Amino acid sequence: MDFKQTLDNKISDYNLLDHPFYQAWSAGELPVEVLRTYACEYGAFIATIPNGWETINDTEIAAEETEHIGMWADFASGLDTVVSEAEIPQVKTLLQTADELFSEPVTALGALYAFEAQQPATAQSKLAGLQAFYQLPKTVEPYFETHSHNDHEAEKLLERIGALPAESHAVVVQACEQMSAALWNALTGIHDAECA
Repeated sequence: MDFKQTLDNKISDYNLLDHPFYQAWSAGELPVEVLRTYACEYGAFIATIPNGWETINDTEIAAEETEHIGMWADFASGLDTVVSEAEIPQVKTLLQTADELFSEPVTALGALYAFEAQQPATAQSKLAGLQAFYQLPKTVEPYFETHSHNDHEAEKLLERIGALPAESHAVVVQACEQMSAALWNALTGIHDAECA
């Protein structure tokens, strides 16, 4: 089985670039208050990413991701908000999904891949939208600048997945699909709460 193709097919069913929330962002159609809610709510998920890397014993990337929590805090601060506990139900579900999947190495690999494989493209799109349409402090940009060319994490995950016994691949694929759906639904929750 070409596990990379299988994983990418699962992700493509929930391609975040196709989500109305990110489409509106890249077109400059999201009000700043909505970006503020996103920064506040989604930041709670960003804070969980190091846990997944720690579960797969990659302390180097875990440390990088811990630094990136600070960059996200700067993004939130540039929007005059702070990261806090999630209140939107779909974001809470995303956090529960992350906690569950990041607790075991095999599921952590699939869940991380669902996020990291999409991150460079979504970061490029969000950064371009911020620069073209929003008059915000430059402190909102570094998180997205850093992640817009951050392909090495997905590649690293694929190497680790490839080294697993073949019977583990179905579990990885299921975790990838579960995380992809949770990420999509979290954006839907933020979009519906703020844009409906």
